[in-house]
Amino acid sequence: MATDLRQLPKTPTGIVGFDQITGGGVPTGRPTLLCGAAGCGKTLFAMTFLVCGAQKNDEPGVFMSFEEHAGDLSANVASLGYDLDGLIAENRLVIDHVQLDRSQIEETGDYDLEGLFVRLDYAITRIGAKRVVLDTIETLFSSFTDAGMLRAELRRLFEWLKKRGVTAIITGERGEGQLTRYGIEEYISDCVVLLDNRVVDQVTTRRLRVVKYRGSAHGTNEYPFLIDAQGISVFPVTSAGLDHQTSDRVVSSGVSQLDEMFDLRGYFRASSILISGLAGTGKTTFAASFIDACCRAGEKCLYFVFEESPKQIVRNMESIGIRLGQHLASGLLQFEAARPSVYGVEMHLAKMHRDISVFNPSIVLIDPITAFRGPATEVNSILLRLIDLLKSHGITALFTSLSSIDETMNESDHAISSLMDAWVSLSNTTSNGERNRILYVLKARGMGHSNQLREYQITSQGIKVVPAYIGAAGVLTGSARVTQEASEREDLAAAKQEAELRVRVLARSRQVVERQIEDMRAGLDDADKEALGLTTQRILQQSVVASDRSVMAKRRS
Repeated sequence: MATDLRQLPKTPTGIVGFDQITGGGVPTGRPTLLCGAAGCGKTLFAMTFLVCGAQKNDEPGVFMSFEEHAGDLSANVASLGYDLDGLIAENRLVIDHVQLDRSQIEETGDYDLEGLFVRLDYAITRIGAKRVVLDTIETLFSSFTDAGMLRAELRRLFEWLKKRGVTAIITGERGEGQLTRYGIEEYISDCVVLLDNRVVDQVTTRRLRVVKYRGSAHGTNEYPFLIDAQGISVFPVTSAGLDHQTSDRVVSSGVSQLDEMFDLRGYFRASSILISGLAGTGKTTFAASFIDACCRAGEKCLYFVFEESPKQIVRNMESIGIRLGQHLASGLLQFEAARPSVYGVEMHLAKMHRDISVFNPSIVLIDPITAFRGPATEVNSILLRLIDLLKSHGITALFTSLSSIDETMNESDHAISSLMDAWVSLSNTTSNGERNRILYVLKARGMGHSNQLREYQITSQGIKVVPAYIGAAGVLTGSARVTQEASEREDLAAAKQEAELRVRVLARSRQVVERQIEDMRAGLDDADKEALGLTTQRILQQSVVASDRSVMAKRRS
């Protein structure tokens, strides 16, 4: 049996993220209900839909407003770069303000929307419109009290839009305990999108949810969205899954001695790295060293800061020989700075997602993640979604985190640690009346790493990691290490002097013995000579005696 793989035709809205979670946009040729409370962005959403169609898809649009005048609408969206007057002059957009007077509308059995249909049909026909917005539907039906007649006219309106073949967005106000004021619109709409604007702890967060979408799968979760000078941005990722690509390549930490603590001499690309430590341990300095090394290698880096201003960071890093200003000038480095209290955590996530999409970096730094405030589960969820986003784009991410003073891991720390591929821990140690800094590699997935504690110093030439020194009492740092090294040098010098003395004494003893041996050899030589002389004399004597005997024998004979 053949399977029909045809997809429902969809019309892109041009809103970043929304088209992704809906699989392409709103249903083509069908009405979409956009509902929400005042101030959540319904009109801006609908206007973006029309402007995108006119500018990018060559689809003219009609905006029929029952509340705001055309001049007010043009002025309200001008800050986003929307030139409505220009689109109107080019016959790519029609804005029609319909003034409804309650006293002129009587609810009778003969009342219908024919006048509206004629007016709308004229606007559609005049420019060949493919997109229509009605803003807002409650104003149009504000005089109706008969629920049956209201339902009939709403259905008639939606059916007319379908028959006309236009893709429509109809805005509606949020009702009490229901999506809309009348509680009818959501049932006769093919697609329903709910916008929400919540205030928690005096911080506003906008969220979007696709309540229903006939004939199409769609994202069902709540998604944060951002309204700023760049328009509307929806953050579509809840979890990108675990199918992202990995890399065997490494990137330097920016500190050569720290690289040597990893078997592959650095961090894996497209991994998540955490640098944690107490205040004053140099987390931002390590992060800046990493950014400096990456920019020197020609990589684009995006630096999110939540506690210091970019100018302050640049100035501070100058004092240790790290010149981030040159990377800003070259365009390889971009700062995005904001106080954590400006937005809720989800709004920060939406903004970061938009900034990453626009700048397209290969390296992202977030300093620090502990600046985010909110329930631990919510913050951890945001970090998970952010890490999934970065890994899905092959981006190497470095996070800094402020550790607790008692150095014990709380629930949030445990959750964060499980998300990280590499973790470098910085801490302070106090001894002999001084405080010194030490670091160690707590984890590094996929590669071996040193298990030693290493002392490091922040100097005018950057970060210097001191070789590990392990004494009888353990790892020594600071003046204790210097004192112990000096003591060992003295002991070595004394041992060397003692050895040299022993060598000299042995040499003198050797000389005495050698002289004694020479004297004994001389005595032996003299004795040999004396013995040889005596032997020769004895032989001569015996020869003389023998000769005398021979002579006497001759005489006697």
